Amino acid sequence: MTAIPEAYFSLPAADVLQRAAKVRLLVLDVDGVLTDGHIYMGPQGELQKAFHIHDGLGISMLRRSGIEVALLTARRSDIVQRRAEELGLLHVLQGRDAKWPALQGLLQQLQLAPEQVAYMGDDLIDLPVLRRVGFAATVADGHPWVAQHCHWQARRGGGRGAVRELCELILTAQNKLGPLLEQYAQV
Repeated sequence: MTAIPEAYFSLPAADVLQRAAKVRLLVLDVDGVLTDGHIYMGPQGELQKAFHIHDGLGISMLRRSGIEVALLTARRSDIVQRRAEELGLLHVLQGRDAKWPALQGLLQQLQLAPEQVAYMGDDLIDLPVLRRVGFAATVADGHPWVAQHCHWQARRGGGRGAVRELCELILTAQNKLGPLLEQYAQV
């Protein structure tokens, strides 16, 4: 089996790994987490967003390992739905200003407890969820007050690989990253 290089990423504190080991569902905000927070508008009002390819592979790796992934965003966007479909995500909650009640409904549907959920958000609207889930995470460029309410903060910014960092942390905590890397290394 291929060993994960020690410098690959620094392991967080034991309590963070314990929280990540319990995760069965990763829920992601979109703007500022899966994107860098910029919204590009064309002359007819059409929106464009950029997603980082590394984040997409991280999400795919989680799903291959049996961990569900959901998107939860206050905005509505066909672009987000399209990206979710590309990634095979079944749970896309858009137009949800009140994020905690929306997540509660999903948890009930999936029969999961908040302790089994990781959530990555970047701004004040995410606080009601971040303060209730088992593993709260934010991006490097998340709002400073949000970071104070999180268990872990990525080294990378939103839309720049922060989600991939989180995915690999969860996989590491569950002893699943090494075997996945080995699968990719096989010819």
